[in-house]
Amino acid sequence: MSIKNYLFILVLFGAFSLITFNVRRLISYLTVGKPENRIDNIPARIKLLLTVGFGQTKILRDKVAGPIHAGIFWGFLVLLASATEGILEGLHEGWSLNFLGPIYSVFTVLIDIFCVVIIILSLAAIWRRYITKLTRLQVDGEKIEAGVILLTIFCIVTSILLQNSARVRMEADFSYAVRPAATIVAGFMSPDGAHTVFEVFFWSHMLLVFGFMNYLPYSKHLHVLTSLPNTFFGNLTYPNTLKPINFEEEGIEKFGASDIEDFTWKTLLDGYTCTHCGRCTSVCPANQTGKILDPRAIIVAIHDRTMDKAPLVLKQRGGAELTVEEQAIMDKKLIGDYIPVEALWQCTTCGACQQECPVMIEHVPAIVDMRRSLVLMEANFPPEIQPAFGNMENNFTPWPFASSERADWAEGTGIKTVAEDSDFDVLFWVGCAGSYDERAKKVTRAFGELMQLANVNFRILGTEERCTGDPARRAGNEYLADMLTKMNVETLNGYNVKTIVTTCPHCLNTLTNDYPQFGGNYEVMHHTQYINNLINAKKLDIKGKNGISPEAITYHDSCYLGRYNDEYEAPRALLENVPGLNIVEANRSKDRGFCCGAGGAQMFMEELEGKRVNIERTEELLATGANTIAVNCPFCMTMINDGVKSKDKADDVRVRDVAEILLESLK
Repeated sequence: MSIKNYLFILVLFGAFSLITFNVRRLISYLTVGKPENRIDNIPARIKLLLTVGFGQTKILRDKVAGPIHAGIFWGFLVLLASATEGILEGLHEGWSLNFLGPIYSVFTVLIDIFCVVIIILSLAAIWRRYITKLTRLQVDGEKIEAGVILLTIFCIVTSILLQNSARVRMEADFSYAVRPAATIVAGFMSPDGAHTVFEVFFWSHMLLVFGFMNYLPYSKHLHVLTSLPNTFFGNLTYPNTLKPINFEEEGIEKFGASDIEDFTWKTLLDGYTCTHCGRCTSVCPANQTGKILDPRAIIVAIHDRTMDKAPLVLKQRGGAELTVEEQAIMDKKLIGDYIPVEALWQCTTCGACQQECPVMIEHVPAIVDMRRSLVLMEANFPPEIQPAFGNMENNFTPWPFASSERADWAEGTGIKTVAEDSDFDVLFWVGCAGSYDERAKKVTRAFGELMQLANVNFRILGTEERCTGDPARRAGNEYLADMLTKMNVETLNGYNVKTIVTTCPHCLNTLTNDYPQFGGNYEVMHHTQYINNLINAKKLDIKGKNGISPEAITYHDSCYLGRYNDEYEAPRALLENVPGLNIVEANRSKDRGFCCGAGGAQMFMEELEGKRVNIERTEELLATGANTIAVNCPFCMTMINDGVKSKDKADDVRVRDVAEILLESLK
C-alpha cells in the first residue's frame, strides 16, 4: 500500500465517523416525538418509495423545476457508482468495479452522460435562483447556502469528469470502461500533466463528497439524506383523516401539540426532510392572498425547534442539569416564538401543500394538532368561531337553528325519514348547510327529486341527523367533534345503515375517513358519483332530453371531493352528459384546483388580512368567460356566490350545483 492509500484510509475513517455520529444524533432527536406505526403494508410502502422517491413523480408535476431536480437526483444515483469506485481505488490502487464486465461499460457511459447533464442542470438551477429570481426561492438567509450547495454539486461532477478524462489521457483506464464525454475532454489535456490532473481531481472528488455528506446534517439540504426514508414512511393514501384523541384514556394531561414532544416522530422527520422548495407555499390559498400563513415556514419552524430543544430534552433524560441559557431555550414556545398563532388560524385545510410536496410532508395534520392544543388547552381561538362551537354543542349544527327544523326542507316532497319507515336501501345524509341554508336547500331538493325520478328507495334521518363534526375537528375542537361523531355513529348503526349518499364533500370525507375510527363503517358516496351510477344503470334516462340552453360552463373542484377523495371525473362526466353545455376549464383545476376559502372552519371565521380567498377563486372562474359556474359543495356554493355578487356579476353568471343543472336538463 502506498502513502496515498494510508492517507485515504485516514480521511475515510474520519469522514464516516462523523457521518455515523450525525446519523445517530438525528435519529436520537426523533425519539423525542411520540411513537407511530409507519411500517405497515411494506409492499405498498416500497411502491411509494419507487414511484415518488426514485421515480420523482410528485416533483415532476412542476414542468420546469421538476426535470432539473429529477435529473440531478437520478444523476447522483448513477454517480454513487463513481463514489464507490473512488473509495475502492483509494483503499488500493487498481481496485474498481471493472469486474462487472459489460455492466461496468453501462455504468461508465451513464456516469459520463450524467456528469454533463448535472453540470448543465446545476447551471440552470443557479440561473433560476439568482438570475431570473424565482419568487418562491427568494428566502432570506438561504441564498448563500443554496449557492454553496449548487456550486458543490457542480464541482463534484466536474471533478469526476476531469478525473476520468485524465485517466483516459494516461491510457490507464479499466478494460471495460467506455467514456465518450471524458474521451473528448481528454483530447485537450497534455499527456505530461495528465497524472497530476488525475490526482488533483481524484482527491477533489472524494473530499467534496465526504465534506458534502457531513455538511448536509447541518444544512437545509438535509433532505438529501432523509427524503427517501420520509417517502417510505409517508401516508399510503392522501392524508384525508385526522387521528382521534381518546378522551377516556387515563393519564392524558395534554391534548394536541404545543411543542415537538407532542408530535409523532414522523412529523419531526418531516421537519428534517423539508427541501425549502416553496412548492407548498406557492399553492397555499391563504399565502397567495396576502396572509402570513406559510406552510414551508411551519415545517421549517418544527425543524428549528427540534434542533434547539431535542438535545436538551435528551440531556435532561440523561440526568444532567441544564444551564440558564439552555433552560431559556426550553422555556420558549413553538406556537408563538417559532410559529405565529394567527398563521395557524388562516389554514383552509385544502391540502394543496401536501399535494405538491415532493417528499410526502404532512402539513395539515401538524397544523390541526397545534389548533387542538390552542383550543383544548388554552381556549385560544378566534372569537368569531365561538358561536359555531356553541351551536354545534347545543343545536348540533354550526348555525343558530333549532334541531327540530332540520327536516323542514322536505315538507311536501314525499321524502320520508328513517324513523317513519326503516325499510330503505340508501340513506341521504343532507348535512347542516343542506338542511338550513336557503341556497343549499335548493340543491338538497334537486338531488332528492333526482333520486325519486330514479325510484331509489332512500330515507333521511331528519331531526336525528347531527353535524358530522367536520368544522369542529378541523378547527381543533376535537372534544366537540368526538361527541358529535359518537352520537351519529350510534344513530347510524342503530338503523343498520350500509350505504350513504351526501351532497356535501365535507360530510363525505368525515363519514368516509374519520368515522371508521369510531366504529362507523359505511359505503359513502358523493351525490355526483351516485347520480353517475344511476345513469350508467339506466335508472336515469338523459338521452333524448332537451338539455338546456347552449352556454359555456366552468366547473370548480371542491378540495374535499377532489384532493381529499380523488374524485375529479364524476361531476365532469355528468356535465358532459348534458346537451348544450360547453365546458371551459379554469387555469387551476382538478388536482391543481384552488380552494374556495371555506374549509378548515374558515366558513365560520373572518379573513382579516389580505385578499379574500373566495374573491381570488371567483375572479379566476369568471376569467373563463363562462355563463355558469358549476359546484358540488354547499360551502363552495356560498363562497363562489358571494364572490360573483362582489364582482357585480350576479345578473350575468349563475352559480349552480351539478345536480341542479342535470335536473333542469331532464325537465
